[in-house]
Amino acid sequence: MKKQFFAFAMSIAFAASAAAQVTVREPWIRATVPAAQATGAFMELVSKQDARLVEVRSPAAGIIEIHQMSMQGDRMMMSAVEGIDLPAGKPVALASGGYHIMMMDLKRQMKAGETVPMTLVIQGKGKKQETVQVQVPVKPLSYTAPKH
Repeated sequence: MKKQFFAFAMSIAFAASAAAQVTVREPWIRATVPAAQATGAFMELVSKQDARLVEVRSPAAGIIEIHQMSMQGDRMMMSAVEGIDLPAGKPVALASGGYHIMMMDLKRQMKAGETVPMTLVIQGKGKKQETVQVQVPVKPLSYTAPKH
């Protein structure tokens, strides 16, 4: 019995240390009007080791993509990317006007004050993947994130 408990305790400790490889700072989702089908999620990610954000999941949206906004001439363009590199120890901002998480086919209105569960899939060395669970607060349409 003691060996089983020890093995269980060690597996929890390992899972906690794996999840701690990426820190999520100041996550938020932009609130929507009732009929909206899309919104953005924003945050800052810091990885202890070189890694890559490769997928995002949430029950609040049917489609979630990692997007990049860029200027092409005088036009702002937005497109999906396969992932975002997370260099060891360097903050990576997912913010308006750059990389961000696009939530589409929303299952419901995103109302300020509520919290939405989100799973970030991080790929590390050897293409090993781990997940980070985040409870993301929904901010008002007028919210402006602090500058990093």
